[in-house]
Amino acid sequence: MTLSIVILALVTAQRVLELAIARRNTRRLLARGAVESGAGHYPLIVVLHAAWLIGLWALAWGRPASLAWLGVYLVLQGLRVWTMASLGARWTTRILTLPGESLVRRGPYRFVWHPNYVVVAGELAVLPLVFNLPLYALVFTALNAAMLAVRIRAENRALAQAHPR
Repeated sequence: MTLSIVILALVTAQRVLELAIARRNTRRLLARGAVESGAGHYPLIVVLHAAWLIGLWALAWGRPASLAWLGVYLVLQGLRVWTMASLGARWTTRILTLPGESLVRRGPYRFVWHPNYVVVAGELAVLPLVFNLPLYALVFTALNAAMLAVRIRAENRALAQAHPR
């Protein structure tokens, strides 16, 4: 088994685990009265991320891996864990606001308004670079940036409505 297959298998397993965590947290938050926003664009996010990973399986299979870029990717994973741990049971892949709950201001949220999106943008760019696929990284970075423009506007609106100043 090549290093590229191991890396892609681990990333795939991580994504599947994260989706399970997100589904569990979403169910619990909705049961507590959370309100979802931006549901209309959510399927596009799923398609974008699935296409990114499927494309990597197709293109990176058996390619040599850059250990330097892999190191950058691993740093991003540490930031991902920090972000998820900071939100705890409120971390999900959907935009959910919970009436009466204050905004999370610990962990990376002390420094950056949307740290999860920063990490995801980094991942979508860096993992293809691990396999020397710079054009792939550029295309998915551009697609993700367009999606995040929609997503962040929707999330900021939802947060402003849930937490008026």
